[in-house]
Amino acid sequence: MASRVFITGGSGFVGSAVLRELKKNGYEINALTNRKTLGGNGEIKHFAGSLFDPTVLDAGMRGCDAVIHLVGIIMEKPSQGVTFERIHYEGTVAVVDAAKRNGVRRYVQMSALGARPNAVSDYHKTKFKAEEYIRASGLESTILRPSMIHGPEGEFMKMEAMWARKRAPAPLFFQPFMPYFGGKKAGLLQPIFVDDVARAFVETLNNDKTIGKVYPIGGPDIITWPQLHETVAQAVVGHHRLVAAIPVPIAKLLITTGIAQVLGFNRDQLIMSQEDNTCDLAEFVNDFGWTPQAFAPLVAEYGKEL
Repeated sequence: MASRVFITGGSGFVGSAVLRELKKNGYEINALTNRKTLGGNGEIKHFAGSLFDPTVLDAGMRGCDAVIHLVGIIMEKPSQGVTFERIHYEGTVAVVDAAKRNGVRRYVQMSALGARPNAVSDYHKTKFKAEEYIRASGLESTILRPSMIHGPEGEFMKMEAMWARKRAPAPLFFQPFMPYFGGKKAGLLQPIFVDDVARAFVETLNNDKTIGKVYPIGGPDIITWPQLHETVAQAVVGHHRLVAAIPVPIAKLLITTGIAQVLGFNRDQLIMSQEDNTCDLAEFVNDFGWTPQAFAPLVAEYGKEL
């Protein structure tokens, strides 16, 4: 049974929830940190350094029974060396190799729904490339592929709330409506609550059924982008908000001109928004014994916090 876990990405949105779940279940935690300490009353040992520093990784993994690797990005910053290839793939290689060096056999990875060999977006391509390295490693691995993750601390839902309140950092002509891309051709969504994702990560550690498997996970509801906007608007401001589709050619122009950066999206996000982000939960429910929570009631509960 795993008792001490090494975790990367603990200061992030999902990572914070995973830390809470680990502590709730009595795990001791070694956490890689590069910006801040993560609190805790002795449950967390901090190891400050880079994902690419083998000395820090070795020190952090020493004495651990399992690794949870969560680090990922949604926006690249090439001038700073922050790219999907660097963070998703090369970062995974560094963590997997460190686990093998230190005899840590149990390994759990954050991937993404839509990761596949023929993916169009670089985001999904590099997530899948990282998965392939894990599968070839010989570790006792489990890979989770969440759909869109929501929760009151997430940047996406905070941005949704700003759109609902007409306070988004966007040019004035975008303020009257909550936008999405592609109209009727936009992909479907299956949002999953961050605490359910965290629960799944922690429960894999001592569930041998999950070894060697990849689990697509989402909530029980499959919704459209307008339905998502409407649910958030009702929860945040208590009434309907105008929702409007931005045609994909216009969105591409906004990317080319740099306006997209102000609006908070990039090429990969545009591509992914046109793909269905849905999954079959049958294997997850069979192996874990529970179903993730519905979207609308949760948003109604935490919407005023946004």
